[in-house]
Amino acid sequence: MKTVLITGGSRGIGRAAAMLFAKEGYKVIINYNQNRQAADEVADLTGGDVIQADVGDSKSVEKMFELIKDRYGKLDVVINNAGIAQQKLFTDITEAEWDRMFDVNVKGMFNICKQAVPMMVHEKQGKIINVSSIWGTVGASCEVHYSASKSAVEGFTKALAKELGPSGITVNCIAPGVIGTEMNIALTKEALDELKEETPLCRIGTPDDIAQVMLFLASTGSDFITGQIISPNGGIVIN
Repeated sequence: MKTVLITGGSRGIGRAAAMLFAKEGYKVIINYNQNRQAADEVADLTGGDVIQADVGDSKSVEKMFELIKDRYGKLDVVINNAGIAQQKLFTDITEAEWDRMFDVNVKGMFNICKQAVPMMVHEKQGKIINVSSIWGTVGASCEVHYSASKSAVEGFTKALAKELGPSGITVNCIAPGVIGTEMNIALTKEALDELKEETPLCRIGTPDDIAQVMLFLASTGSDFITGQIISPNGGIVIN
């Protein structure tokens, strides 16, 4: 049985991924930071294992991986899904808000990979899937710190893919469009309707839309795909 670690696995895209991977026969490790109840609900539905860790804190991540090594020995798939967002004028962003955005969205990915990569190199196989955003590709007004952090995720993905390719490890990035999750709860109905109108497929994406791409990138069908930014966004951004 293959094992997948999903950070931010208690809600939204992470929850959908946990459900789908469990359905496909994976042993799912559900990482969460604060909402234990939500994580336990996902575990009950998937038979998964819940482990708390703040991905932005290296010591917390080290403790999580000590448990993973003891219980499983190896990881087949890592999904760096944990992330935060904030809409704010650039002139109003505080240094603390900037730092926290990068701690979770970028340093969190670094901390997870720092622990996971040696395990995968030892096995000469593995799949790393990072989560960015269309705003990391094209930028978003009033989300400079978020856009910058997600752009960093994409650069990290491309560089690490080149480094780990000889070890049989693929590294890819998913850059979702507008998805119906708690992260977009601040958007008004009018704003969402406008985004739907701007999207050629005329709808907002669902967490399962993204989970399906994650499952493909974790499969043997993606073995010759690495260093890529794959953007399921309904056509709202076409590069």
